[in-house]
Amino acid sequence: MGLYTSVMEEIAFYTGLSPAAFFTVLAMMVVVYRTVSAMFVSPEDYNKPPVVSARTHPQFEDPEPPRQPVQLGQVTDRELLAYDGSDPNKPLLMAIRGQIFDVSTGRNFYGPGGPYAMFAGKECSRALALLSFKPEEINGDLEGLGESEFTILEDWEFKFIEKYPKVGLLIPEERAPKKEEQVQDSLENSNEYKDETK
Repeated sequence: MGLYTSVMEEIAFYTGLSPAAFFTVLAMMVVVYRTVSAMFVSPEDYNKPPVVSARTHPQFEDPEPPRQPVQLGQVTDRELLAYDGSDPNKPLLMAIRGQIFDVSTGRNFYGPGGPYAMFAGKECSRALALLSFKPEEINGDLEGLGESEFTILEDWEFKFIEKYPKVGLLIPEERAPKKEEQVQDSLENSNEYKDETK
């Protein structure tokens, strides 16, 4: 009994409360704590193991290494359209000031359904300079742009140079050799070779 009496005296001395009032306050604090805790986390959830996202599980990791950019060389606007993301086996390309960039690593932005999908497969210098999403301004026509628009375009160009590999150059349609001309030239070259060997 001596221990009980000394504990009750100590409670009264340090808290200024009677032992009954002290234990009542203590019980109320426990009830308030449990009530407030229940508002944020249920006891069932509190005891569950942490949830791991399926995307971080090794089984769901992408086994394919990222593709190496394919160097295209010189292509026309019409040929660039084939790289708009509609064919998942082709890289995703877009052009700024005649430079073609492989933006495949930004597929969530430039691929189908992405916020900038309208730029894929196109020369989009004017739209970037004007910060426009209008279809009629997604082209390489820089006529009529002011100094501020050229500054904006230059910023975009530097960002693309830093982030994406350059894979080719855009050339005007009239400068591009036509397939028939290429075949004819190769036939003429082979005929000249035959004449020389006779």
